[in-house]
Amino acid sequence: MTDTGGAVDKELEPEALAFGRWLFAQGCDFLLGAVALDQVPDATGPEIAFAGRSNVGKSSLVNALTGRKTLARTSATPGRTRELNFFRLGAVDGPHLLMVDLPGYGYARASKSLARTWQSLMRGYLRGRANLRRVVLLIDARHGIKAADREMMEMLDAAAVSYQVVLTKADKLTRAEQAKNLERVRTEIAKHVAAHPVPVLTSSLKNIGIEELRARLAALATA
Repeated sequence: MTDTGGAVDKELEPEALAFGRWLFAQGCDFLLGAVALDQVPDATGPEIAFAGRSNVGKSSLVNALTGRKTLARTSATPGRTRELNFFRLGAVDGPHLLMVDLPGYGYARASKSLARTWQSLMRGYLRGRANLRRVVLLIDARHGIKAADREMMEMLDAAAVSYQVVLTKADKLTRAEQAKNLERVRTEIAKHVAAHPVPVLTSSLKNIGIEELRARLAALATA
């Protein structure tokens, strides 16, 4: 199992870690931002999507994974991402992933109509994307799973979309707090049929868990 300090899962072989480092060091290009389903590009290869509450550190994690500081925009204003942003990692004629940055959810200041629009866009994307290999569901390690996260998990369960829970901002906690919160999350996600059973503890700032997550996601490029 994942060490609470961010150590790599024992099941991950050195070759998997090396491939993860290699793939996420490849070119990563922004393709487009879709505000409607008819703007979503054709499915051309394995795809992963990043979802999470506003201000959970989603953009920071994407930047940490790819080793780039400005690939995904970060902002002090939660809820800035209002579209499906598509990026291609790697060359089309080799191992590659299409990465999708989904709009942050749970932003209290968003109007109800805007929140419904975002939810409808995400639901349509999740249900109609056959090449979507996994959703990376980000949870703030300090706060654990909240009501809005549970709604997203239920949506993913219903859509039969596999998802990996990733705890962010682990550097804000002590080792004891990390272990306690990690176990709580592991216990809860065991009740969800589409959730990967092993959550990953990360910190974009301290590089905790980033190598492990790269390896897990890179494996989907050849699955």
